[in-house]
Amino acid sequence: MPGTPPTRFAYLGPEGTFAEAALSSAVASSGGTRSAYPSVPAALAAVRSGDADAALVPLENSVEGSVPATMDGLSDGDPLVITREVFLPVAFHLVARAGTELAAIRTVASHPHALAQCARWLASHLPGAATLPETSTAAAAAAVAEGRYDAAVCAPIAGARYRLTSLVDDVADHPGAVTRFVLVRRPGALPSPTGNDKTSLVAVVGDRTGALLDVLSEFAVRGISLTRIESRPTRERLGVYSFSLDCEGHIGERRVGEALAALHRVCDDVRFLGSYPRAEGENRAVLETAVDAAFADADAWLARVRAGESC
Repeated sequence: MPGTPPTRFAYLGPEGTFAEAALSSAVASSGGTRSAYPSVPAALAAVRSGDADAALVPLENSVEGSVPATMDGLSDGDPLVITREVFLPVAFHLVARAGTELAAIRTVASHPHALAQCARWLASHLPGAATLPETSTAAAAAAVAEGRYDAAVCAPIAGARYRLTSLVDDVADHPGAVTRFVLVRRPGALPSPTGNDKTSLVAVVGDRTGALLDVLSEFAVRGISLTRIESRPTRERLGVYSFSLDCEGHIGERRVGEALAALHRVCDDVRFLGSYPRAEGENRAVLETAVDAAFADADAWLARVRAGESC
């Protein structure tokens, strides 16, 4: 990523989304301009085209799992890299226009992930209401303000932004949910390791026996812990999948760099998605046999053997 810090930020809009709240928690209001985009692909496209320096998009949720639009958007197209992750607690409110009674609600709109996280509550308290998908929780709130729906499930910031009344606070089936957002930029110089980093990548494997085992083994033999692994279809043909994964460590460390180089050798394709500071939790202690000094010592020994020295 370029040496200068980003000043033009894209995020999943419209105004009032959890993405906007996550961006506000990560970047001071004086840190630059912010532009809302109607979808994750649109926000990523703005970075690729140069219309934005960076984009803040959701990657996964503790209840509903990964966000396919982000995973696929990072796997395809011109390369982008993650430079930062942000964890945001998610609280859903049921909002409506002033004067709306709970018993009068016949339609409830929100992002599909939000509807899924509130499905039991909605079925129990609004059994006769139809749930309708929108591109974001904030878009649903805006549509309610326009009169297109009776109510929306959204972030408190969206209800306030569109001057809606909160009928019920915290309607999630699993209170305490957290969404992980990532800040992505075009590739460039990497930040130095901090000692508590995470590396993300996508590995494409063919339709062959032991393909996934080959991927996992390259991390296991170097003492690298995986923090996330998910499979996605490549959309080429059945049997060909990509694996999106996060591992502990930084590509600047020998063990991680060698693991990725080995994957490049055994996989059909590998896309590096960045090494960046870990936002939550601490990496496991690196085994003595996997620290950079151990690799350097092994290199020196091999050089002496190849030079014909007695070892």
